[in-house]
Amino acid sequence: MNKRVLITGMSGLIGGLLKDHLLEAGGYDLTALNRRPVEGVPTVQADIADIDAIRPAFENQDVVVHLAAYLGAQDWEGQHAGNVLGAYNVFEASREAGVGRVIFASSGNAIRGFERIPPYSDIAAGSYDRVPSDFRRLTHEDVRPEALYGAAKVWGEALARHFSDDYDMSMICVRIGSVTQGNRPRTTRENAIYLSHRDVATHLKACIDAPDDLRFGIFFAVSNNRWNYRDLSHSRDVLGWQPQDTADDKMFSG
Repeated sequence: MNKRVLITGMSGLIGGLLKDHLLEAGGYDLTALNRRPVEGVPTVQADIADIDAIRPAFENQDVVVHLAAYLGAQDWEGQHAGNVLGAYNVFEASREAGVGRVIFASSGNAIRGFERIPPYSDIAAGSYDRVPSDFRRLTHEDVRPEALYGAAKVWGEALARHFSDDYDMSMICVRIGSVTQGNRPRTTRENAIYLSHRDVATHLKACIDAPDDLRFGIFFAVSNNRWNYRDLSHSRDVLGWQPQDTADDKMFSG
C-alpha cells in the first residue's frame, strides 16, 4: 500500500523538489495543501492560518510534511499567522485526523544567531584563514535564533516536542539549509549552508520513511560543504542520511 503524504506549500521550491522526488521514487500518494492548485496533484486550497479550512486536507493521511512558511524576517503579523498559528494549526489538524507523523520544516535560522560570534562569524564572512581547524560544529541541541523568523521556528520545534510527548505523535524537525533556485551558493555565507536540490529531497524522504519508533528529532540538512559548521552526524546516525552534493565546486566569491 502506498504511503499517503500531505505536503503543505507544495508550490514552493522545496515542495516542488520533494513532489518530483517522491513521484519518481514511487510508493507515495501525494496531496497538496496550498493556496493555489498544484498541477498533477490533488490540492486542498486553503490558508494554514484557518484551521477550519485546512482540516479536510488531513483526513486519511499517513504523513504530513509542513513546508508552508512566512519568510518576512521581522514582520510579526506575518510570522504569527504563517509560522506561529500556522504551525499550531497544522499540528493540531494532524492530531485530530490521526496522522502518525509530521515533518516540520524548521530552519538554520534557529541557530543563525551564533554567526554573531567567532568562528561562525568568520565562516559566514568567508574569513576562512581565521577559522581554527578544530572548531566545534553546532549540534541539534544548540539554539540561538536570528530574527522573529528564527524565533518562530524554535517555537515550532518546541511545539513539535509537546505534540510528541503529550499525544505520542512522531514529530520530526528539519533545520533546512539554503536551497536556491539556481542550485548553487549566491553569497559567501551560503558556501557554508548550501543545500542542493537533491540533498533536500533525499533528506525529507528519509524523514518520511524513518522507523515508526522515531518519536521526536531535530536534524540539520546541509550539503557536504567544506565550511559547513552544522553537525550532520545526528542525521547520519538516526536517519541514515548522507549528503551527496557539495558547495565546494561552485563556491561564491564576491
